[in-house]
Amino acid sequence: MAINKCEIKYAASIPLSAFLHSPLALSKLIQLHDYRPFSIQGCAALHAGRVPVGLMSSVVAPEKPTSNTMGPKEVELVLVKEQNGVQITSSTIVAPTPNQTISSGEERETWGKKIDFLLSVIGFAVDLANVWRFPYLCYKNGGGAFLVPYLFFMLIAGMPLFYMELALGQYNREGAAGVWKICPIFKGVGFTVILISLYVGFYYNVIISWALFYLFSSFTSELPWVHCNNSWNSPNCSDWADNSSVGDIYKATPAQEYFERGVLHIQDSSGINDLGRPRWQLTSCLAVVMVLLYFSLWKGVKTSGKVVWITATMPYVVLTVLLIRGVTLPGAMDGIKAYLSVDFLVLCDAKVWIEAATQICFSLGVGFGVLIAFSSYNKFSNNCYRDAIITSSINSLTSFFSGFVVFSFLGYMSHKHNVALDKVARDGAGLVFVIYPEAIATLPGSSVWAVIFFIMLLTLGIDSAMGGMESVITGLLDEFKCLHKHRELFTLFIVVSTFLISLFCVTNGGMYVFTLLDHFAAGTSILFGVLIEAIGISWFYGVDRFSDDIEEMIGHRPGLYWRLCWKFVSPCFLLFMVVVSFATFNPPNFGSYTFPPWANMVGWCLAISSMSMVPLYAIYKLCILPGKFCDRLAYAITPEKEHHLIENGEVRRFSLHHWLVI
Repeated sequence: MAINKCEIKYAASIPLSAFLHSPLALSKLIQLHDYRPFSIQGCAALHAGRVPVGLMSSVVAPEKPTSNTMGPKEVELVLVKEQNGVQITSSTIVAPTPNQTISSGEERETWGKKIDFLLSVIGFAVDLANVWRFPYLCYKNGGGAFLVPYLFFMLIAGMPLFYMELALGQYNREGAAGVWKICPIFKGVGFTVILISLYVGFYYNVIISWALFYLFSSFTSELPWVHCNNSWNSPNCSDWADNSSVGDIYKATPAQEYFERGVLHIQDSSGINDLGRPRWQLTSCLAVVMVLLYFSLWKGVKTSGKVVWITATMPYVVLTVLLIRGVTLPGAMDGIKAYLSVDFLVLCDAKVWIEAATQICFSLGVGFGVLIAFSSYNKFSNNCYRDAIITSSINSLTSFFSGFVVFSFLGYMSHKHNVALDKVARDGAGLVFVIYPEAIATLPGSSVWAVIFFIMLLTLGIDSAMGGMESVITGLLDEFKCLHKHRELFTLFIVVSTFLISLFCVTNGGMYVFTLLDHFAAGTSILFGVLIEAIGISWFYGVDRFSDDIEEMIGHRPGLYWRLCWKFVSPCFLLFMVVVSFATFNPPNFGSYTFPPWANMVGWCLAISSMSMVPLYAIYKLCILPGKFCDRLAYAITPEKEHHLIENGEVRRFSLHHWLVI
């Protein structure tokens, strides 16, 4: 067997015996100065240009051509130690064992195809909010004028943060918690975003179960939300509640009563303190959703990457079909004109800018750990910059495109019932589970259109739910390596746990639990998490170092624009959003129902439980590190692969240059 020869010249402060008989220790030594994992399989694995002064590695070409046989190879290690001008040379021949190599069975899996990754990111980012939130915000805040603040915040915060998370996950190849080996004291923010994704799953999957329930209910000759002669209807039900003459409190449409009384059965609950038992119909739908999620995720990205070929593309097909049908309806053009009408005077209202900023924060899916998890399965040299531009742009264009679909039908409803558009325009669940079903029910072949629409909602929700759950699974698997061999069982544990807690949301009073979770689980806490993430990367790890990482992956450094956004603009934007979130906080409510004080306290405890991971882990990290406080702080804010430099007094984070460089 041919033997490669590696010559390592290193500082005098490092004991020669530490590496002479320990290939694994030498492997770890080189890894400290390399951007990719290293194991001794030949001199070609060394990256001489990445070793700092005081520790040089020089590569001697193999004496003989090496065999192409895969697996561990013997390497002659020539260790040259310089001390007081004298060189002490020792050499040994080592044959690393299988558990010392990258190819030991723990090599990270990658996406089967590049398109699998792109569809997964698009599928996660494009969710129900693109259909039920953005179009209404656009209509309410000056129509086309709303695009000005929306695009402004997209460019200075949305895209930079999106790009940052994709690059962070791809370079470090770990989940939301594991990536913080770049700055260990901030690892708590990884657990923050994992918890947030877990909390969101408790109620987000319930929305998908509603869509599934509606889908099953649509396989009838007459849709059940057309008339008021059903067992769940109240005396206040009327074919159309004309708000100009009769208040909402007295009249309700069949579609509204079907959702609230036929599906949710909220009339059987007096409030959050009277939940009742889970309803078997919704529980069954929720169980089906969980089974779909499990078999989409149990084998990792190899299976989920194939599922998104359907779930990420189907909504675009259905939206196009619905748009073609919608524009042919009477009154559709009036609705679209109202959607696009431009009123630049509203831009003088600060609330419009705040709503645009809020929409950017939540529409791209930054801060859930999903982008980090997905990109961690990319190949190291994947062009994450191009991916960030493509996927974030598609997300925004989808929001804008869906507005034409929504308002063509809203214009039709306004025309049909001869009421003002603002009487039918709404956002949230009321749009997709009340207004849209009611509009579909008036069309010829309404059952077919209902099936098509709710299949779209199902696919919109399922891939977003897959992303959130993958964030939790990947983040915890990468943190607790012992779980890697049991991914199927661990995925089952997460799915079953989520299902059991979600049962609270399918009781008679489940809508109150749903509203509470929706209000507190991912509001201020997600903004706080992204703020800490941006500060940790841009200031403590360093924009310059982060740019070096990106250059190593894609071949060129990010431009000055991106670096300025990461260092100054995005953190300031996020800090502003956190302050606004606290300043404008309003307690949750559902219709006329006001939550009791104890429910609000539970909600705040939920929000604080995720945010508290940041300070709690920082305190824990400082306590377990050895030495004086300054030494512990130095280790806590320095990347793990640079910890050996601290022993020589080289702490970049204690220099002014580190904080000023861009």
